Amino acid sequence: MFVYYKTLIYRSQFATTLLVGLLFVTQASADPLRTRDLPPLPEPVSNNAVVVVATPPDEFLISFAGLGAGKSHEDTLATTWVYSGHGEEWVAGPPVPGGVGRLAATAAAAGQLAFVFGGYTVEEDGTEVSTPWVHAFDPQSRQFEERSPMPVPVDDAVAVTYENRYIYLISGWHDSGNVNLVQRYDTVNDVWVQATPIPGPGVFGHSGGIVGNTIAYCDGVAIRAHADRRREFVATDQCFSGTIDPEDSRRIDWRALPAHPGAPRYRMAAVGSEELGGYVFVGGSDNPYNFNGIGYNGEPSQPSAGILLLNRETGEWASLNSGPIATMDHRALVRFAGGYVTAGGMLQGQQITNRVIVYSFDQKKRRTQGPAQSN
Repeated sequence: MFVYYKTLIYRSQFATTLLVGLLFVTQASADPLRTRDLPPLPEPVSNNAVVVVATPPDEFLISFAGLGAGKSHEDTLATTWVYSGHGEEWVAGPPVPGGVGRLAATAAAAGQLAFVFGGYTVEEDGTEVSTPWVHAFDPQSRQFEERSPMPVPVDDAVAVTYENRYIYLISGWHDSGNVNLVQRYDTVNDVWVQATPIPGPGVFGHSGGIVGNTIAYCDGVAIRAHADRRREFVATDQCFSGTIDPEDSRRIDWRALPAHPGAPRYRMAAVGSEELGGYVFVGGSDNPYNFNGIGYNGEPSQPSAGILLLNRETGEWASLNSGPIATMDHRALVRFAGGYVTAGGMLQGQQITNRVIVYSFDQKKRRTQGPAQSN
């Protein structure tokens, strides 16, 4: 039976102590981080579902749906853009099925297909509806195939792939509230089951990834209920790891992780990384916001230039700064073109961008005993 967390009590647990981190250094340079640009998307887009599909010898970077430059309900998109690792430009695919643009869809890859989950539609009067749609996309044939819908439609969820077959949708928003669900989709048999729910409050706009059989996710927005006034959307700094049982992938052993340095962030780009030994979180904003980039508190939200690194084995955090590159409003960070890629998003002043940025970390790394720096 699915359990909804429609009314949640949020307890602020902002970290007051910086943790000893895993810092990345290079023998030749003091700068462990480099950035470069790939060809830009053909149009500015934010809150788009981004995924990479490997079809050896090629691989494809794909962007689905999202929000256009006008940032209104009329600017929700159903576009599909495909970039080949051997190509020089983005190519348009067919629109994401459903006949309507959508925001906060989630994408993940399994086998040689990309899978697009949900998202929400926005009406002129501001009504938002979570969609149940699931589609598989073949980047070689440029064709969509309809799959079994989500049992509980969610948007702004985290999606991770396990054993190149199972995709987990972790928490997220359903129509009028957050859910604590972990819904597991079998891409081979086209079947949904419920996995072990998350132990913390239901959240949306959180970020995470998977390394091996261990999921990690952090932050996002929970709901604070009040007896005498409307509920609030509040940032949470809670982080959790979940180890998938190799004998029964419906079972996940969830445990609390320490909060990362600095304030909690909303809609960071994140991914698990075997080569870096943990999880990478890029950008985001410390002021949760509606789809147009204006905070729920009425203040314009601004992006972060911070990059956070979580060590899978120790649970320790390190932080870097990407300098002038501050971005927010991402659905995922993906491994592509020898680095970690964001495609689109919002820059300073809630400007929607078509930039495709590659973040590269030096592979020669060592443990240091200095504290991680807060951004």
